[in-house]
Amino acid sequence: MVTIVSGLAGGLVATVVMTVFMLLLGDDSPPPTAALWAKFIGDEGPEAYMPQGMLLHMLYGIGAGAVFALALPLIVSDVTLVSALGIGFVYAIVLTVVGAVVWMKGVLGMDPDKATAMQFGFFHLVYGLVLGGVVGAGIL
Repeated sequence: MVTIVSGLAGGLVATVVMTVFMLLLGDDSPPPTAALWAKFIGDEGPEAYMPQGMLLHMLYGIGAGAVFALALPLIVSDVTLVSALGIGFVYAIVLTVVGAVVWMKGVLGMDPDKATAMQFGFFHLVYGLVLGGVVGAGIL
Protein backbone atom coordinates (compact mmCIF):
# COMPACT_ATOMS: atom_id res chain seq x y z
CA MET A 1 0.00 0.00 0.00
CA VAL A 2 1.32 3.42 -0.95
CA THR A 3 1.22 6.00 1.83
CA ILE A 4 2.37 9.56 2.22
CA VAL A 5 4.94 8.26 4.70
CA SER A 6 6.37 5.91 2.06
CA GLY A 7 6.59 8.85 -0.33
CA LEU A 8 8.34 11.06 2.22
CA ALA A 9 10.73 8.28 3.20
CA GLY A 10 11.29 7.30 -0.41
CA GLY A 11 11.99 10.92 -1.30
CA LEU A 12 14.52 11.17 1.51
CA VAL A 13 16.30 7.93 0.59
CA ALA A 14 16.25 8.75 -3.12
CA THR A 15 17.63 12.24 -2.52
CA VAL A 16 20.44 10.88 -0.34
CA VAL A 17 21.37 8.31 -2.99
CA MET A 18 21.15 10.93 -5.73
CA THR A 19 23.34 13.28 -3.69
CA VAL A 20 25.98 10.56 -3.24
CA PHE A 21 26.05 10.13 -7.02
CA MET A 22 26.29 13.91 -7.45
CA LEU A 23 29.22 14.10 -5.05
CA LEU A 24 31.04 11.15 -6.61
CA LEU A 25 30.41 11.90 -10.28
CA GLY A 26 29.70 15.62 -10.35
CA ASP A 27 32.10 18.42 -11.17
CA ASP A 28 32.13 19.92 -7.63
CA SER A 29 30.11 22.90 -8.81
CA PRO A 30 27.29 24.17 -6.59
CA PRO A 31 23.89 22.63 -7.28
CA PRO A 32 21.25 24.80 -8.96
CA THR A 33 19.54 25.13 -5.58
CA ALA A 34 22.61 26.99 -4.28
CA ALA A 35 22.29 29.34 -7.25
CA LEU A 36 18.61 29.76 -6.41
CA TRP A 37 19.52 30.65 -2.81
CA ALA A 38 22.20 33.08 -4.00
CA LYS A 39 19.85 34.78 -6.43
CA PHE A 40 16.86 35.26 -4.15
CA ILE A 41 18.19 35.23 -0.58
CA GLY A 42 21.95 35.67 -0.44
CA ASP A 43 24.32 38.39 -1.49
CA GLU A 44 27.24 36.20 -2.59
CA GLY A 45 27.83 33.64 -5.34
CA PRO A 46 26.35 30.13 -5.27
CA GLU A 47 29.61 28.68 -3.91
CA ALA A 48 28.90 30.44 -0.61
CA TYR A 49 25.55 28.67 -0.25
CA MET A 50 26.40 24.99 -0.70
CA PRO A 51 24.88 23.92 2.67
CA GLN A 52 21.71 25.91 2.07
CA GLY A 53 21.49 24.61 -1.49
CA MET A 54 21.88 21.01 -0.35
CA LEU A 55 19.24 21.47 2.36
CA LEU A 56 16.87 23.01 -0.17
CA HIS A 57 17.58 20.14 -2.56
CA MET A 58 16.84 17.64 0.23
CA LEU A 59 13.52 19.35 0.96
CA TYR A 60 12.61 19.35 -2.74
CA GLY A 61 13.42 15.66 -2.96
CA ILE A 62 11.31 14.78 0.07
CA GLY A 63 8.42 16.87 -1.23
CA ALA A 64 8.69 15.31 -4.69
CA GLY A 65 8.54 11.90 -3.02
CA ALA A 66 5.27 12.86 -1.32
CA VAL A 67 3.84 14.06 -4.64
CA PHE A 68 4.90 10.76 -6.23
CA ALA A 69 3.16 8.74 -3.50
CA LEU A 70 -0.03 10.75 -3.89
CA ALA A 71 -0.06 10.47 -7.69
CA LEU A 72 1.04 6.86 -8.10
CA PRO A 73 -2.28 5.20 -7.11
CA LEU A 74 -4.09 7.59 -9.44
CA ILE A 75 -1.90 6.52 -12.35
CA VAL A 76 -1.88 2.74 -11.81
CA SER A 77 -4.64 0.83 -10.06
CA ASP A 78 -2.39 -1.97 -8.82
CA VAL A 79 0.87 -0.55 -7.50
CA THR A 80 3.63 -3.12 -7.75
CA LEU A 81 7.39 -2.78 -7.60
CA VAL A 82 7.56 -2.97 -11.39
CA SER A 83 4.84 -0.36 -11.96
CA ALA A 84 6.36 1.97 -9.36
CA LEU A 85 9.79 1.64 -10.99
CA GLY A 86 8.28 2.40 -14.40
CA ILE A 87 6.40 5.44 -13.14
CA GLY A 88 9.53 6.46 -11.19
CA PHE A 89 11.47 6.40 -14.46
CA VAL A 90 8.89 8.63 -16.17
CA TYR A 91 8.78 10.89 -13.08
CA ALA A 92 12.56 11.28 -13.32
CA ILE A 93 12.23 12.48 -16.91
CA VAL A 94 9.55 14.98 -15.89
CA LEU A 95 11.68 16.24 -12.99
CA THR A 96 14.67 16.60 -15.31
CA VAL A 97 12.75 18.59 -17.90
CA VAL A 98 11.06 20.82 -15.31
CA GLY A 99 14.34 21.30 -13.45
CA ALA A 100 16.32 22.10 -16.58
CA VAL A 101 13.77 24.21 -18.45
CA VAL A 102 11.79 25.94 -15.70
CA TRP A 103 14.31 26.27 -12.89
CA MET A 104 17.73 26.30 -14.52
CA LYS A 105 16.92 28.16 -17.75
CA GLY A 106 13.76 30.06 -16.84
CA VAL A 107 14.32 31.12 -13.25
CA LEU A 108 18.10 31.07 -12.93
CA GLY A 109 19.07 31.95 -16.50
CA MET A 110 21.56 29.07 -16.61
CA ASP A 111 22.49 27.37 -19.88
CA PRO A 112 24.27 24.14 -18.95
CA ASP A 113 26.55 22.46 -21.47
CA LYS A 114 25.67 19.02 -22.82
CA ALA A 115 27.77 17.11 -20.27
CA THR A 116 26.16 18.98 -17.35
CA ALA A 117 22.68 18.42 -18.77
CA MET A 118 23.39 14.70 -19.18
CA GLN A 119 24.62 14.45 -15.58
CA PHE A 120 21.55 16.35 -14.40
CA GLY A 121 19.34 13.84 -16.19
CA PHE A 122 21.30 10.84 -14.91
CA PHE A 123 21.13 12.03 -11.30
CA HIS A 124 17.38 12.51 -11.58
CA LEU A 125 17.05 9.06 -13.14
CA VAL A 126 18.79 7.63 -10.07
CA TYR A 127 16.35 9.58 -7.90
CA GLY A 128 13.27 8.36 -9.77
CA LEU A 129 14.31 4.71 -9.77
CA VAL A 130 15.25 4.69 -6.09
CA LEU A 131 12.01 6.50 -5.22
CA GLY A 132 9.95 4.06 -7.28
CA GLY A 133 11.79 1.14 -5.70
CA VAL A 134 11.24 2.29 -2.13
CA VAL A 135 7.60 3.23 -2.63
CA GLY A 136 6.83 0.19 -4.83
CA ALA A 137 8.45 -2.23 -2.40
CA GLY A 138 5.97 -1.11 0.25
CA ILE A 139 8.68 -0.89 2.88
CA LEU A 140 6.73 1.71 4.86
